[in-house]
Amino acid sequence: VQLVESGGGLVQPGGSLRLSCVASGFTFSIYVMSWYRQSPGKGRELVATINSAGGSTNYANSVKGRFTISRDNGKNTVFLQMNSLKPEDTAVYFCKAFTTRGNLVYWGQGTQVTVSS
Repeated sequence: VQLVESGGGLVQPGGSLRLSCVASGFTFSIYVMSWYRQSPGKGRELVATINSAGGSTNYANSVKGRFTISRDNGKNTVFLQMNSLKPEDTAVYFCKAFTTRGNLVYWGQGTQVTVSS
């Protein structure tokens, strides 16, 4: 089982990034997918979630209207489009896969996003 994030980097305030998380080793299409982030000295924060079919999404209040989660089950990939980035969005971003029963949970290794001028 593997989740591999990519797409992080350094961006100026107001800029955009698109994160990707490619899954392998499990049946991606039946798993709920989430993006989390963690800043130094803080706990891991839930950013966005998308259901297995991609028809339902939820967002943290701090990113609503700026971030969009989506998935391509044919490519075993979940995305996080991040627009209007702010310095407080700086964090390591992780993707998480889990079953609706919560009995199986997988995490990626994370990708760094830094928003700074």
